[in-house]
Amino acid sequence: MSPSSQPATVRGPAFIRLLARFAELSPAESGRSLPDRLSQWLDWNHALALSTALEGKPAAGLEQGAAGGSAVADECAGVRRALARAGNDACASVAAGHAAAAAAAVDYADFRQCYLARQRAMQSATGRLRGRVRERLAATSAAMARLAEVDAAMEAALSPREHTLLAGVPALLGVRFERLRGTAGGPSPGTARTPWLEVFRHDMQGLLLAELDVRFQPVEGLLAALRTC
Repeated sequence: MSPSSQPATVRGPAFIRLLARFAELSPAESGRSLPDRLSQWLDWNHALALSTALEGKPAAGLEQGAAGGSAVADECAGVRRALARAGNDACASVAAGHAAAAAAAVDYADFRQCYLARQRAMQSATGRLRGRVRERLAATSAAMARLAEVDAAMEAALSPREHTLLAGVPALLGVRFERLRGTAGGPSPGTARTPWLEVFRHDMQGLLLAELDVRFQPVEGLLAALRTC
């Protein structure tokens, strides 16, 4: 491959880099600023709610300290480990069910359903934890109560768009699956291992972990604020 034909380096989180590599996408340059792009995600109702949260005066009498902050942080860490482990186990289980099959017989639908199930589990768990940390923040101080209100407004405004975008991930993973299968054969002689399927399983596991990192970013941000209390 000549230098001119090599794909450009994609910058950003591991999740974005993996998706770009799997789908062989080139990074698109945008001249639009971040506020301009965010404005396309917010309707006037959400913008008004966010403005109200940002401009609201902190209520008095909320200085209670950060009691229980360590417990909620431990809960978040435990849930994250459990989600990561469940994702790895699910990928391995589906791949094992196809390990001895010829490439043409391996059905991506099984992997797609697995990925969608893990996405639902991550969305449910991170949404619940985000609310839990917000509740803890709101009980610490007036300033942190306002931060919790701002985060709630941001979640309400951005979650639908986030859900729509993440729903497209299994299709991009499917591009990777078809490309690997198109260059593959059956199991290695004398084994039940299918090399290309092992590569895909590893890729799918890596993508799930990268998506988990993205979904936990709001939770980690709230926990960072809680640690300052």
